[in-house]
Amino acid sequence: MDVGLRGKRALVCAASKGLGRACAMALAREGAAVTITARTAETLEATAADIRAATGVSVTTVAGDITTEAGRAAALAACPDPDILINNAGGPPPGDFRDWDRDIWIKALDANMLTPIFLIRSVVDGMIARKFGRIVNITSGSVKSPIPTLGMSNGARAGLTGFVAGLSRQVARHNVTINNLLPGPFLTDRLRGNAAAAAAEAGKPVDELLAERARSSPAGRVGDPAEFGDACVFLCSANAGFIVGQNLLLDGGAFNATMG
Repeated sequence: MDVGLRGKRALVCAASKGLGRACAMALAREGAAVTITARTAETLEATAADIRAATGVSVTTVAGDITTEAGRAAALAACPDPDILINNAGGPPPGDFRDWDRDIWIKALDANMLTPIFLIRSVVDGMIARKFGRIVNITSGSVKSPIPTLGMSNGARAGLTGFVAGLSRQVARHNVTINNLLPGPFLTDRLRGNAAAAAAEAGKPVDELLAERARSSPAGRVGDPAEFGDACVFLCSANAGFIVGQNLLLDGGAFNATMG
């Protein structure tokens, strides 16, 4: 299927590894020129080289923290008129809400709610003028099923979800769609890191904990980041213009509900 993305410009945040990288690779495979951001320049450049080698498309890198005003300005200077925006940023740490002061909360809101909103604000009018735009926010399965130890993530991402629900319906008539991708467990560095911490606490091998996580899924496995990238491409495609303000959960069936 031709998804209609050849020659489109995509800005993909936090794309040096994990799900962001998978989205950038998948978009590039469909012929989109990608601008990728991340905080670590060395990792970012290695990812860009991999994408160029695999796809032959143009890849621009912007090293910086997308959750800061300076980081956003640099990314938008490199890709001022994207047709596609993939919002992504690392989640806040787990813990007990009794231990989180205002500064900690503000940092979480900046990363997982306000940064996506500010980037959307910067690009959406250009998309409207060009009569094409695809915005995908990588949030979390916790939006549908809150994770007790991730209260900051639950709150910040739910705030973004509420904002997107309203805005997406205001811009859809211009062929600009805004949707959210909600990952469950995918085999990324973050999942491995969390598993390593849990394994150390439980006195178990990391591979054993990862295998337990896989068995607990109805799918019998954790997700492959490439699958996530393919789902992102579909939401960004020219064929997805009638999908508006939705939360697509990719969790192997872990969220148990008759309706989402």
